[in-house]
Amino acid sequence: MTKKAKEIKQISKEEREKKLKDLKAELIKARVSGSKTGSSKIKEIKKMIARILTLKQDNGYMPKMWLA
Repeated sequence: MTKKAKEIKQISKEEREKKLKDLKAELIKARVSGSKTGSSKIKEIKKMIARILTLKQDNGYMPKMWLA
């Protein structure tokens, strides 16, 4: 499941967007069933989301909350 930043860079922009959307949905599911999966899975999902968002930021993406 975990991918390095180099591997994420090789994925197309559309695939990264899809992966980000899937990871966010997976994070919600992991939080709901937190006692079953444990916090390590939640941490890994958060790390993957952060990696993708960091790459988006490097490419000129700025979240709405930063544009205030």
